[in-house]
This record gives sequence, structure tokens and C-alpha cells, in this order.
Amino acid sequence: MPFGFLVIATGALMLVFGLQETSDSWVDALQLWWSHVCDRFAHIKRLVIYLDNGPNNSGSRTQFLKRMVQFADWSGLEVRLIYYPPYHSKYNPVERCWSALERKWNGLLLGCVSIVLACARRMTWKGKHPEIAQLPGDYPLGVKLSRKEMEPWEARLERSPTLPKYDITIKPQRQPAAVS
Repeated sequence: MPFGFLVIATGALMLVFGLQETSDSWVDALQLWWSHVCDRFAHIKRLVIYLDNGPNNSGSRTQFLKRMVQFADWSGLEVRLIYYPPYHSKYNPVERCWSALERKWNGLLLGCVSIVLACARRMTWKGKHPEIAQLPGDYPLGVKLSRKEMEPWEARLERSPTLPKYDITIKPQRQPAAVS
């Protein structure tokens, strides 16, 4: 399962591969990406993330939102989640990179991780090879928080009054830890 991180201003692309997509693997991939690029973007105080509102990263997915609050605290970044409405993810620029990856796969039987990673390393995006990384291990499926468990995390979310499901801001509560 690839997770794509595209810096729109520069065209820099990083693909992080995991065994499956969950809320936890999504945020772990984001954290891995930020660990790789934070030195280049030390001046950044706010990260705007465009999302497709999928089942594991939606604005109502409790585990995802909890982990995003934790990411904001860990990174020290203000995080703004902007969701494309249903059936509009095609307007998200990162979605265009998948066709370049599919051309490298070109009908190959993707039977092992090494083949997937080799194809990803050979692809180009805007004339450059993307950075490639891999998440270790498995992630449990279907992790959810009850309403009571979610209350302190939900209190940290600043939802847009006009688009509460599509525009969420999370401010960090402390300075970032040393990124390793």
C-alpha cells in the first residue's frame, strides 16, 4: 500500500509503502516523511495536507484524528487537514503520481515487496526519482475510539464553521521533539 507525499511547491515526491492502509499506518507514514524532510523545511510552522476523505483518514475517523493531534504535538507544526469532497480526489495533485507508478508496474505481478519497491525506485515524477521508504510491521484494522475516549482529542480540533468535515486545524501544544 503506497502513501504519497507531494510537496506541491517543489514537486518533491516521497512514497512510503506499508502492508496495509490503516489510520495508524497513514500517520506513521506521515511521521516518517516529516522525519526525512524536516531539515529542508525547518522554516515551516504550518503544514497543509490535502486528503481524499478515505475511510482511514476522514475527518470523522477517530483513530486518525487522535493520531494527527499527536503528530502536531510531536512535530510542533500547526496541521490543517483539507478534504476533497466525495468523488473529487482527482483534483488532488498527488493523485497524478499514481499513473507514473502504474506505468513502472506495467502489468508485472506484484508478488513481493522487493518488486514493488524496485518499480517505485525506477519511476520518475517531474523528472526526478521519488524518495522511497517502507513502514515496518503490521497494523491492526478497525481501531476506533469511543465518544468518551475521543472527547479530549476532539477538543483539540478546530473545525471550520462552514465546512466542519472538510477543513480541520490542529495546533500543537508544545515545541517539537528532536526528530530522529
